[in-house]
Amino acid sequence: MARINTFSITLCALLFTSLTFTPVANASEQARPSAAHKTHLAKATEPKKKSTTSKTTKKESTSKKSNTKKSLAKTQSTHSSKKSRTTSRSASRTTQTASRVVTEKCTTRKGRKAQCVKTSKTTTLAEAHKVRMQKAQKTAMNKLMGQIGKPYRWGGTSPRTGFDCSGLVYYAYKDLVKFRIPRTANEMYHLRDASPVDRGELESGDLVFFRTQGRGTADHVGVYVGNGKFIQSPRSGQDIQITSLSEDYWQRHYVGARRVMKANTLR
Repeated sequence: MARINTFSITLCALLFTSLTFTPVANASEQARPSAAHKTHLAKATEPKKKSTTSKTTKKESTSKKSNTKKSLAKTQSTHSSKKSRTTSRSASRTTQTASRVVTEKCTTRKGRKAQCVKTSKTTTLAEAHKVRMQKAQKTAMNKLMGQIGKPYRWGGTSPRTGFDCSGLVYYAYKDLVKFRIPRTANEMYHLRDASPVDRGELESGDLVFFRTQGRGTADHVGVYVGNGKFIQSPRSGQDIQITSLSEDYWQRHYVGARRVMKANTLR
């Protein structure tokens, strides 16, 4: 009886242990695939995360590119606006440095009134100055040439009384330049408003100076008329005449030349 009981107790114990450890094993076996499933899911999600990060980096790079393009467009627009401003300024400057020269041509017929036509031409400032210079030179030459043959008169400054050398120059230029023309040859030679001129660069209207009597730097003056010649009122007993600079006497006494008619000195 005791053996039967011991056997039955042992059998019960074996049955109990088999029943308790079987579901645990089953649970562990069920847990294993769930863990594997979790690792599989983790591995599957990792590339997705990488792909999302790559997408974000791509978005950031595209945004950076768009920003750089916008900044380049802004700089180009500002640069073009600056260029347009400079071109407009230069255009305004060119229009300011232009002037209009008006000329009038008249035709006359017998028994009819003269018909005059005005023509205007837009020129640059340099051309306008050149036209003014030519007009002033022509006016001075006409005044001087009109005195040829008149007698020398010491201290004379008008066509009615006659001229000395400096009086003739004073008469020709007093109404053409802005500054006051002095009355002696030596003062004319030292004029601050007149610029020195080399002999090889003489132009019509330049003043030529000589030292004939040893008084001061220059004591005689004439006006260059071109082709190596000048007009002068020489001395008492002689008339106003045109003389060649190449004559020995005038070459020996020549001291220099000055230009009084310039773009900034004309009235």
